[in-house]
Order: sequence, then C-alpha cells, then structure tokens
Amino acid sequence: MKKIGATLLAAIVGGAIAVGGFKLFEQKQMDNMTFEERQKVYYASNPGEEIMSSTGNPDFTQAAAAVTPGVVHIQVTMSGRGNRGGGGGSPFDMFEEFFGVPQQRRGQARPQTASGSGVIISPDGYIVTNNHVVEEADKIEVVLTDKRKYEAKVIGRDPNFDLALIKVNANGLPIVKLGNSDNVQIGEWVLAVGYPLGLQSTVTAGIISAKGRRIGILDEPQQQRGFGMGQEEQMISNAVESFLQTDAVINRGNSGGALVNARGELVGINSAIASPTGTYAGYGFAIPINLAKKIVDDFKEFGSVKRGYVGVTFTELTDELRKEAGINDVNGLYVREVLKNGAAAAAGIQKGDILTKIDGRTIYSSPDLQEHVARLRPGDKIKLTYKRAGKEKEVTLTLKGEEAKAKTEEEEQASASAAEIFNKLGASFVAAPDAKKKELGVTSGVVVSQVHRGGIFEYFGVERGLLITKINGKPVNSVDDVESALASTRRNIVRISGVPEKGSTVEFNVPLQY
Repeated sequence: MKKIGATLLAAIVGGAIAVGGFKLFEQKQMDNMTFEERQKVYYASNPGEEIMSSTGNPDFTQAAAAVTPGVVHIQVTMSGRGNRGGGGGSPFDMFEEFFGVPQQRRGQARPQTASGSGVIISPDGYIVTNNHVVEEADKIEVVLTDKRKYEAKVIGRDPNFDLALIKVNANGLPIVKLGNSDNVQIGEWVLAVGYPLGLQSTVTAGIISAKGRRIGILDEPQQQRGFGMGQEEQMISNAVESFLQTDAVINRGNSGGALVNARGELVGINSAIASPTGTYAGYGFAIPINLAKKIVDDFKEFGSVKRGYVGVTFTELTDELRKEAGINDVNGLYVREVLKNGAAAAAGIQKGDILTKIDGRTIYSSPDLQEHVARLRPGDKIKLTYKRAGKEKEVTLTLKGEEAKAKTEEEEQASASAAEIFNKLGASFVAAPDAKKKELGVTSGVVVSQVHRGGIFEYFGVERGLLITKINGKPVNSVDDVESALASTRRNIVRISGVPEKGSTVEFNVPLQY
C-alpha cells in the first residue's frame, strides 16, 4: 500500500510540474505573439457563438452585445496647461492668455480632465486608443462597462498615426475581435461603440461611406487642424491617413472607440469627425484596423513605430500638373524628389516618374501607397510599378528606416530658411542647466536668455527666463536643436511648448507674419 501511495504521489507531483512547465512555456510563447495571433489562440480556446452578418432588416443586437464589454471609457487628468487648442480665436489671443496676465496668477492653473474611448484587444489588459486622447495625460484611468476601474500606463504612442497603446494590470478582460479592414465594402453596415459627450457606453449604426480618405487632420496640431490641405503639403507630411469614412454617429468622446462590422469584428478605431459645429454632421473617420494592428504590435515590441520608407516625396496627379508635365495618366503619384540614400534611389526611380502600382495594386491616391508601406518595417520588400516616358517598369525595393533618410531639395531649403526664422524670433537661447530641468520636472529645454528689440518674441511679450522644452513638437536642448526644429515650421507658424514654473506648461503658436 505504501508503495502504491508513494507512486501515486509521485505521479501527481510529476503531473503538476509538467502542467506548470507547460503553462510557463505557453505564457512565454504568448509574449512573443502579435495581438492578432494572441486573439486566434483566445478564440480557439473560447469559440463562443459565430455572429452572422445582418441581411434584410438590420439586427445588430448580437454584435453590440459582443463588442460593448470590450470598449472602455478612458478618463485623463492633465496638469494645468492653458488652452489645449480647442478655441477658435487667432494665434494672437493665446499670447495674451499665456503672457498677458500678472506673474502671480500663472501658478493658479488647475488640473484639467478629458475623456475618450479605448478598445481592449488582449485579455491581459492591452488597450488601443487614439494618441490625442492620452498624449498630454499625467494620469489615465480606464473604466469598464461593469464599473471596474484601473489605472493605465502608456506603452507607446505616435501622432503621425494618431494611435496609442495603453495597458492596465488585469487579466481575463473581455476583448473585441480583430477584423480585416481590407474586406470592408462601401455601403456595408457598421457600428460605432464608445463614450460620447460624457454618456455611458453608446452604440450607433451607419454604413461605410468611403475608404482611403485623407483629410489633413494629422498634419498640424489640433488648433490648426482643418480640411483644406494642398498637394505640396501632402507630399512632405509624415502623417499617414487612410481613413474609413462612416455616417455612424460619432461625437467628442468617441475618439479611440470601436468601429465594428455586423459580425462584431473590429474594422477601425474611431478618430475624427468633419463638422462645421464640432458635433456630428454625418461624417466620421476611423483608422483601418489592418494599419492599427502593425502599429500596436510595434508599440508592444519596441515602444515606438518602426517605419519603412520608400524614399520619395510625391504629389497626386491634377489637371494642372498633367498640363505642366505633359502627362496623360489619370491615376498614380508624381515623384517630386528622390531621397539620395533612400530605397527608391537604390532601385533607380527618378524625379518625374509616376508610381502606378504597389505590390500589384493600383495607386489611385496617396493613401493607397502610404497605408500599404506603413504596415511594413525597415528591411521589408515591396514591388513598385512606375511609368517613365510612357513605359511601365517594375522594381523590388527594400524599405529603409529613419536613419537612412536624406534631405530633399525642399528640406535643404527649409534648413536654410531656419536661420531666417531664428532671426525673426529675436531671441537668444542657452541650454537649460540640469538643476533647472530637475526643478521644473522636465527632461529637455533651452532658456530664453535675451529678447531682442523688434523681434517677434518682444512683440508678443515673451519674457527672459522662459524654459522652452519643444519647438514644432521636437525636444530642444541646445541652440542647434532650436535651429533644426525651426526647419520643420509649416504655414508660417512656429509651435512652442514652454514651462514658466513647475507644474505649469504653456503651448502656443508664433505667427511669423503679423
């Protein structure tokens, strides 16, 4: 009996060790999987009931029930930062607000709050949302539909895609199934799920109105965002826009929420609306999930986006350009410049070529190229078809990363004009001492050491001693950094972030023409 008992005990212990070892191995395997692969494992273990696409009279009850628990309310707390860019006044008004008040009043800035939505894509707490929902957050709180609350941390974010990945410390959370945005059809029914206008979880229905929309909303800070972007500005932008357009009702607070098809599959992350009033007017825009998948996987693996670059600047074909360049083609992108050390130059593409296809797919507009490339990383290969002198050729390119980027003629000119902008500002800068940065709680900065007569800083009352942390969104730590950042000035507006005192950040625009 004792022998049998010992044998049984050994078998139980051995089995437990084996199971434990397998679980540890399984967890390590999961850690190395993409979010899409994780979801396949999840749904293989938890098949549930297949939700069928609606036919006849639409019935979205199954899709809504499946998706709603996985869409969360994101509540953000920020330090007092003055105007976040939502006002409609001129750039001059902001200077009065930030610098036209007595010194003793500047310390009275109170913490601000904002809210948005997010989508749980992994049971262990990974949530995708918009960059603009969390970019200024000091504290992020996530509230589930069952009222559970968690504090979240940012894993990665990128304004060029308006995407962010955050994480809460929890397991066994409900998730929203990732779909395939490439299969979405114009006219297809979709649901928008989120937390608009301070309301609790809300579901609205509509259709896909268009695909591959570029609206220019990511190219400027929020206070400058609009829809009238010109071709020349399109070709030098680092932002990637290829939105799904929908007429499902989307409002403030829906940002970062889910756009799902009638089967309850996530096809987009709601991001923006076009409206003359700031509220729903029938035009909402969502980031395609096939683009978002790659971005959030990058966030998880690297903390930032690893972008591959073709190495060209381009513009879409217009009647004016066709006449100017003697082009008969209707579709394609006209190559304006070729980066000296880029992938396109290595493949023999030249200025004046017309890019017509990428990996066999016709290029109708800039999003067709940008979204496809944005899903890839440096080292990946693409087939690019182009026309030169009426003859079509195909080449294979190996995408290069940021470090391989060279300056185009436009960038060289911008660099040259940076010195002119520097002089117009009428100020001198010195690197902020480490003690000063520590005192103000910042990691970068230059101090305005002098304000010269007749300059823009003097005109607007910018004072000596202001610590500037960023110019045009780029951290600055030296005079060279300031000049380099000024080279990316667009529309004659210099964007500046400063810290007058600890816990108080100001962000303002400097118009170069006034």
